[in-house]
Order: sequence, then structure tokens, then C-alpha cells
Amino acid sequence: MTSASSGRIGVITFPGSLDDVDAARAVRYAGADPVGLWHADDDLLGVDAVIVPGGFSYGDYLRAGAIASHQPVLRSVIEAAHRGMPVLGICNGFQILCEAGLLPGALVRNAGLHFVCRDQWLRVDNVATAWTTRFEPDAEILVPLKSGEGRYVADSATLAQLEDDGRVVFRFLGGNPNGAANDIAGIASADGRVVGLMPHPEHAVDRLTGPSEDGLHVFGSALDALVSQPEAFTAT
Repeated sequence: MTSASSGRIGVITFPGSLDDVDAARAVRYAGADPVGLWHADDDLLGVDAVIVPGGFSYGDYLRAGAIASHQPVLRSVIEAAHRGMPVLGICNGFQILCEAGLLPGALVRNAGLHFVCRDQWLRVDNVATAWTTRFEPDAEILVPLKSGEGRYVADSATLAQLEDDGRVVFRFLGGNPNGAANDIAGIASADGRVVGLMPHPEHAVDRLTGPSEDGLHVFGSALDALVSQPEAFTAT
């Protein structure tokens, strides 16, 4: 655990968010300062990066993440992401980023229509994003997965582009738990600043409470990006 803090990472709370507190804890473990962001406010409070956490925002009415993607805070996140701010969407947050158009494709009901809750092995396929630079290429990590609408889908042209451009960031190992296309567990934007994944790295930062500490590298990677380029991402 890093003792010196540097960088301010916002964590959004929506009605129905479940993992915002855990995400803030992971940010602290990585050595950054977590800043709470409220869904109805458009002020990002000068943060350097944003996490859209897991849960069931607005009860998953309409589609998972659909209502949350239109809230004032997301409008500001979209603008900041287009300027290069690192943004991470975890589980419901991944769904929200897809609904908001920051990431392509969609997350739909798991194959077999069952909620999946288990510790899941992943391979890190892209270590050049703002959220993965601390991983070794092809690293295998163990993090919890808990979702009912976690099956990533996209049209064939989008899937081909993601593969060709190296934008698949995380891939399921040891069997595909939800039927996701190409075993995709997480993807990145074209510039590598925005990443979404279904498993929960914030639940794998301390061996006392998770299956590993592998997830800590996700948050530490963002901190490294902020320290190396402090002027590049801060919200205005």
C-alpha cells in the first residue's frame, strides 16, 4: 500500500450504486485521493480521473446503465473523456460507458440467463491503457465477477476493429462465464484513456477481503499516468 497520496480520482454515486465505497477504498490503497461525485451534479470538482462504479444504478430499469448515462455528471464525464481524462467503468459502470457512447458495443443478459458470482481469472491483453500500465504483458489476474448482464456483444465490424486495434484489454480465462463475444471481459477507447470491464478489480486489492491483490494495479496505473502527466487530465 502506498502511503503518499498524489492525484484526485472521482468516484460517482448513483441511486443503486453498490461498489462506490469499495472503489474509493481501492483508490486510497493505490495512494491517490478519492473524491465523491454525485450523479445529479455536473461539477467534477477538479478531479484528475473518474471511476464509474458497479451496482444497479436506477434499479437497471429500461436497460442496465441506460438512465445513468443521461445524468448531469455523465455529461461532464463525457466532455472530460474527450479531452483525455482517464475514466474507468466497472460492471454497471462499463454498462453506463457503453450506453453513453464512450465505449462501443453493449452488455446484455448472460448466456443461460443466470447471475454469475465467482472469482474469475482474466488475461491482460493490453498494458498500454491508462489503467493497465503496471501489469506485465499477458498477465493472468484473479478478481471477482458478479453480474447478470455482463455478456459483451458488438457487431462483427466493431469486434474486428477492437481486435485489430488491440483494444481488448481483459479477456476471460478458464472458461467463458457469460458467453461474451471473443471472451471479452473489458475494452478500451481508441486513445486508451477510457476502460470498461465487467469483473471487479476494487474487490481484489487486499488479501484479507478478496481473492488477490491483483486489482490494485488497475488503480495504481491511473495514478502513474496522473503523476507523469499531471496537467493532461484535470477536469476544468
